[in-house]
Amino acid sequence: MRMKRYLGLVLLITIAMMAMPTANHSGKTVSAQGEKIKVYTSWPLSGGTQAVGESMLKAAELALAHYKEDHDGAGPAGFEVEIVGLDDASPTTGAWDGTIEAENAQRCVNDPECMVYFGTYNSGAAKVSMVITNEAGIAQISPANSYAGLTRACETCAEGEPDIYRPSGEVNYFRTNGTDDFQGPSDASWAYCLGFESVYILDDTQAYGKGIADEFERQAEAIGLEVAGRASVESTDIDFRALLTDVLASGADLVFGGFVLDSGGPQVIQQMNELGLFEEDVYFMGPDGMASPALFDQIGGVEIANDYVYISFPGPLPSTLESEKGIRFYQGYVDTYDEEPDPYAIYAYQSMQVILDAIERAGVADRAAILEAMRTTTDFEGLSATFSFDENGDATVSGFYGYAVGDDTFIDGTLITPTMHETCEVASD
Repeated sequence: MRMKRYLGLVLLITIAMMAMPTANHSGKTVSAQGEKIKVYTSWPLSGGTQAVGESMLKAAELALAHYKEDHDGAGPAGFEVEIVGLDDASPTTGAWDGTIEAENAQRCVNDPECMVYFGTYNSGAAKVSMVITNEAGIAQISPANSYAGLTRACETCAEGEPDIYRPSGEVNYFRTNGTDDFQGPSDASWAYCLGFESVYILDDTQAYGKGIADEFERQAEAIGLEVAGRASVESTDIDFRALLTDVLASGADLVFGGFVLDSGGPQVIQQMNELGLFEEDVYFMGPDGMASPALFDQIGGVEIANDYVYISFPGPLPSTLESEKGIRFYQGYVDTYDEEPDPYAIYAYQSMQVILDAIERAGVADRAAILEAMRTTTDFEGLSATFSFDENGDATVSGFYGYAVGDDTFIDGTLITPTMHETCEVASD
């Protein structure tokens, strides 16, 4: 299995290397000649994750507007910053596409005014673009990637990670959210504390979905949460009735699904309801890739998920932010766009703030200088915590919360950890 995953990674990197430009590689100074700096974003702006992607783009634009408000209308270091929003979703499948992602990264690298590549949403997409941006020596920051192998080796990571994404040998990729090698075990311990005894694990075969399912399974087995079965599904599958019949027959009282919105998760919830699994007290738990109000639209109404669905997310939801910066973000978003922000809009806003701070501290429109400034980000005041970047490019402070679905929304936010099973009171049925 590990060899199969490794060969898949080789294919992704081959795609990236084929798309790699022949100039502007690491070691060559690339500087903008005018007063404009471009930040290219790349994540789905169509398909099943469109609502999430659009909200993240709006949040990035809001962060830039707030920066200018605080600096008498000026951009960082006096530069005009333009956000160029790119869609990495396939018009055919509606999900992220490796070829499109490679093209997006190449567009940025080949544009001398592009100083930062801001993406991706999907961890699998990052495996493609990271190789290109690393070779070019340009900073890349993600508002959502959570697969641990992008930045460091882990027990469930693929062979050669993360070095295979760093052909230059230098770290150029950063993220401000937590990672799945913490989230997956936290979800399993949370499930144990909620009183579940047996779980059937599903995943979408992708880097994020399979990765977090692997982490969940490893922790479940370690703490005595029975794994009744495990199955992988393709994102093109829309009929899970046979699989869910097997789930019901297994005796599991929980389904854990390693999915995002466009890879089958909403359909699983919808069909669990249709087949009566909820009536049989079989619940669903999913990770942050499903933590969006868009989930409720895709399953046919939030009432379907009420009382039977649990979702984790790397932090408090937008409306519950308590810091001055957090409140400013949330209220500013609602006032500007007349809608609630998607949860991942928090990290898009926060990551854009990091980008602007790096440009300000670099003081020049130079990729190498901006990358070095981002690499040395320390004691940055985010929306819910103050953090720095470690030697891997990960934020030094992160935490996950578990949410139930009830009263037609996400409720009962609870801090979850991989060790919470040691002291929790297990609820009785």
